[in-house]
Amino acid sequence: MRRTTWLRGALRGLTAAALLGAALSGPSALAADRDGFLTDLVNPFIGTQNEGNTYPGAAVPFGMVQFSPDTGHNTGYDYAQDHIRGFSLVHLSGVGCGLGGDLPVLPTTGEVTRTDNAAYAAGFGHDDESASPGYYRVGLATGIEAELTATARTGVQRYTFPATDKANVLLNAAQSLHSGVSAKVEVLDSRTVRTAITGRGFCQDTEPYTVYTVTRFDRPFTAHGTWDGATVTAGARSGTGGAYVRFDTTKDRTVEATTALSYVDAHGAAVNLRAEGGRSFDSVRDRARRSWEDRLDDVRATGGGDSLRRTFYSSLYRSFLAPNIGSDADGRYTGWDQRIHRAKGFTYYQNWSLWDTYRTQSQLLSLLAPREARDMAVSVIRISEESGWLPKWGYGTVETNIMTGDPVTPFLTNAYQQGLLHGYEDRAYRALKRNADGVPPADSPAVGREANREYLADGYAPYVKGRPHAKPGDSDYDHGASATLEYALSDAMLARMARDLGHRADAERYAARAQNYRSVFDPTTGFFRARDASGAFTGPADPARSEGFHEGTSWQYQWLVPQDLPGMIDLIGGRQAANDRLDAFFAYDRLLADPAGTAREVWVNGPYDYYNADKYNPQNEPDLIAPYTYLSTGQPWKTTDVVHAALTLFTDTPTGMTGNDDLGTMSAWNVLSSLGIFPVQPGDAVWGLSTPVFDRVDLTLDRRYYPHGALTITARGTSATDRYVQSARADGAALDRTYLTTDALRSLHRLDFTVGPRPSEWGTSHPAAPPAPK
Repeated sequence: MRRTTWLRGALRGLTAAALLGAALSGPSALAADRDGFLTDLVNPFIGTQNEGNTYPGAAVPFGMVQFSPDTGHNTGYDYAQDHIRGFSLVHLSGVGCGLGGDLPVLPTTGEVTRTDNAAYAAGFGHDDESASPGYYRVGLATGIEAELTATARTGVQRYTFPATDKANVLLNAAQSLHSGVSAKVEVLDSRTVRTAITGRGFCQDTEPYTVYTVTRFDRPFTAHGTWDGATVTAGARSGTGGAYVRFDTTKDRTVEATTALSYVDAHGAAVNLRAEGGRSFDSVRDRARRSWEDRLDDVRATGGGDSLRRTFYSSLYRSFLAPNIGSDADGRYTGWDQRIHRAKGFTYYQNWSLWDTYRTQSQLLSLLAPREARDMAVSVIRISEESGWLPKWGYGTVETNIMTGDPVTPFLTNAYQQGLLHGYEDRAYRALKRNADGVPPADSPAVGREANREYLADGYAPYVKGRPHAKPGDSDYDHGASATLEYALSDAMLARMARDLGHRADAERYAARAQNYRSVFDPTTGFFRARDASGAFTGPADPARSEGFHEGTSWQYQWLVPQDLPGMIDLIGGRQAANDRLDAFFAYDRLLADPAGTAREVWVNGPYDYYNADKYNPQNEPDLIAPYTYLSTGQPWKTTDVVHAALTLFTDTPTGMTGNDDLGTMSAWNVLSSLGIFPVQPGDAVWGLSTPVFDRVDLTLDRRYYPHGALTITARGTSATDRYVQSARADGAALDRTYLTTDALRSLHRLDFTVGPRPSEWGTSHPAAPPAPK
């Protein structure tokens, strides 16, 4: 296409693009006054409606406890519901299936006669509800005010009751968001209740896991009881359902309590209570706020409107909610071998939504929280050494096997490429090699690369429709086409690590396997297709109706070849053919005329509507890198057009999350895309560049990994209309490439973009494109 042709097309959309102004521009102002609080910009209710599945409750960064209300939704809180069943200790931001919700606690008055939390749930309204990082409060229809805050391993609650001699706190050990297996509750003394809760399940049955709690009240209760099933026994000290404790609030109407959590044993809960308990509610709340302020203050954004700033900092907040601390204050943790271990020299983390987070959140944490990201990577290595295999989707102390492919490889190779595995390189490589070259045995809970035998023998994972699952969770055989693409991506990233570590034969072998994406390319359709066990292409030839792809279609998965985009572009027919297909995929002509409308009416079809589509799906993981493909086809301005349109889907309202957050995945996409730097090759050290949405962002970085300790990114005058990069400079030197390596990023003080109202020649040459990993 000649330059004049595309310029006319781009100019057609400039007037309509002004519709983006409310979201992506506005009066230039500081993200927050330097004497104010960035936490005031965070809205924890974003994503709590329309299946965003976030939670509004109290947590500290990466804390073990997420103390939040449950309204009856299978993942916890739904903004559209009006009754609270309890305030429980464990929640995961944006997961798609019920998990956690352990020990829902609810204050009540009067006699205790009902034990089902759906029956005794309390009404509430949003006009008497508020939340901020580390704090949640609500006025219940019963006249009771509830307030929640948290430390890393405890949830702290304060209830203000009416004047009554029957003010109760119900601790329901038998009801959680997961499937209950067993529960035990004990009233230890006049101020303390202890529980052990065993559950299982995340989308499907899993191995059971146990959480232990101990709750200490700030004053003695006047009465207590327990229940088994529907039978309540006053004065009883033990039960299998729950317990109630009673207070006289005729004079002192406030009751405070601290609940400590452990995945190890009752002693671990007691250790955590001693280490982090004993403080007043107000003191804990203030500390939680300070911990969030310190975290958010590492990213200081200037420019943009109020809504954009709230959306951005709320996304930054959610990016730091997980993974979660799994070790107790004494360093003990329960490993995936179900034995007790001790973390020495690091903090052990758990909860691994790797199929999601390996694409965005792990890279953001490597940039902004490298110390924690290092410990997270070390924790994953320990899982392999203790259980025999690397995780796929881990919850607490067990593998759930949810999702497919090989997401742990790019997660760990990213940590390696970001310099986080010093001293662990060989241990990480051994675990990755075993995972890449084998299949877990039948007696292992893990499925790993389930279709690896066929993949290694034939170059692809077969799609075997209706094959019985050998283990709980998802199966790579159900999604053979996408599993092949993800195995090949992981092989490419492992090849790079192998080469760096001197394993040349392995590197060549993995690099050759990285080309296996070609095995599922059907030249008769020009798209990827599933192949059955005999090698025949199977399923509908229509790429929008394709089978064998996990949560997507061939249209959406065709861009998941970050290890060899030049090769993929050649398969399609060259740059022009690739650009034509990208334009159709993003509905680019309509996008120029109506960016926000296209995003909401063409791209997004429903929170779980992943199939039967030939368009971009910005609310799900397979497409997260897709807008950046234009960097490799010589049209980088279109990356900005698509990314900025997708950013309008993030708002500062309860419906302002595009699909599930998946432990910070979508939030991290928002943050990185807003900054103008994005990991276009997950598992490698390459960052693609696009137009930032802020005039200036000052990043405070860890000097152990970024010697300058800071990076400033500028794009003066950036807006919905002036959104095209005219030029870029790295520490004053002209930067013609559309990417930076991590090493280059570490050496920078400043990255400056000059923006304007029209596309330019910047980044359009072949050498400007992100290189394929070598």
